[in-house]
Amino acid sequence: MTYANAITLQKNIAKKVVAAKDDFGEISSICGVDVAYRGSSNAAYCSAVIMDKNMQQLVESVDVQTIVKYPYVPGLLMLREAEPIFYALKLLKNSYDLLLIDGHGLLHPRRCGLACYIGVSLDKPTIGVAKSRLCGTVRPDGFVELDGEILGYAISKKLYISVGHRVTLKTAITLVKELGIEPLRLADINSRKNKKKSALD
Repeated sequence: MTYANAITLQKNIAKKVVAAKDDFGEISSICGVDVAYRGSSNAAYCSAVIMDKNMQQLVESVDVQTIVKYPYVPGLLMLREAEPIFYALKLLKNSYDLLLIDGHGLLHPRRCGLACYIGVSLDKPTIGVAKSRLCGTVRPDGFVELDGEILGYAISKKLYISVGHRVTLKTAITLVKELGIEPLRLADINSRKNKKKSALD
C-alpha cells in the first residue's frame, strides 16, 4: 500500500467511526494490545492481554513476533502496527468487550489514528490510549482541541485518551479513569520483555 492510498483509507475509515453514542453492553472484560520493536530492525513484538473489568484477574495473554513492512511515519502508525495487532488479536481464544490500543483514535490530523483503524476494522468498542500528543492543543480543563473540535483528553502529559470506535469521548474518559489501563500496561511489559528475550537468543 502506498502512503497516498493509506491516507485515502484513513479518510474513508474516519467516516465510519461511531463516536456520538456508546454502542456496547455491559463490560466484563477488557483487552489491551501493544507493539515493541528492537532497534532499527523490522521485527515487531506484539502482546495482547485480556483482564476482567475489576483488573484483578488475567483472563488470557498472547505474544507474537512478526516482520513489519513499513517504517514509522507520523500520522500513519496503522501501516506499521495494524498487521501485528490483528495477528495477536486473532490468536486470542477468549472474547473481550472493550479494546485499548496504544495509539490515537480521533485525535489525529485525519480523524483516523491506529485505534480508529483497528476498531472499525474489527467493529469493536475501542479507545485510543497514547503516550504522547500527535496534534491538537490541550485546554486548561484537559480536553484536547484540533481545528476548534474537541477530539481527546489529557489524563496526564503522558496519557492521551481519544475515541477509537463505538464509544463517546465522555465514556472513554470515565472508563479509563475508573478502570485504569492495566491490560495495556501488561501488554507493554510483555512486548518489551519478548523483544529483550529475542535479542538474547
